[in-house]
Amino acid sequence: MPADKHLFVVRHAKSSWDDPVLDDHERPLAPRGMRAVKALGDYVRETGIRPAQVLCSSARRTRETMEGIGPGGEALIEPQLYDATCGSVIDRLRRVPHDAPSVMVIGHNPAMQMLVLKLTGANGMRAPAPIDGDLAEVQRKFPTGALATLTFSCGWSELAPGCARLAGYVRPKALR
Repeated sequence: MPADKHLFVVRHAKSSWDDPVLDDHERPLAPRGMRAVKALGDYVRETGIRPAQVLCSSARRTRETMEGIGPGGEALIEPQLYDATCGSVIDRLRRVPHDAPSVMVIGHNPAMQMLVLKLTGANGMRAPAPIDGDLAEVQRKFPTGALATLTFSCGWSELAPGCARLAGYVRPKALR
C-alpha cells in the first residue's frame, strides 16, 4: 500500500483594508494577521510540518503568510492561484511531482475552503455521514489563517472528490 501523502491547505492570514485605493492583489497583512502568522508558524514548527513543496498565490498577503509561517520546502509563487477556483487548484495539484510526499497550498477563499470540502467529500459528493467535528467547522467557516491537513493514498495526478481525509484543522484563534 502506498504511503499517505499530505496536503496542507492554508487560507492567508487577515489582510489590511487601511488603504482603500490599494489594489486588492497588493493588500498586506493586518497587525492581527501578522500575529496569526506568528502563531501558525510556531505551530508548524512544533508539529514538524515540512512540506516538500509550497504553492503560494502571488498576492502580497499570501506571500507574507508564507514568509511568516516559514514552512520550508520548494516555494513556488503561482499567479493563477490568486483568483483560482477549487477546480483549478485541484488541476494544479494534479501536476505535483508523483514522488512529492507533501504540499502546502496558500491561497484564498472560497477556493481553499471548497478544496478541503471537495477532497474530503463533505461538499455533498460522497459525503461521509454524519459530518461533525473539524469537518463540520470547515463547512461552517474557513477563517483567515486556517490550516487544514489532508491525507490521502492516491497519487497527486489522481486527486478526486472524496479521496482525502481531514487529519487536522487549526485556526489562529485556537493557537493563542
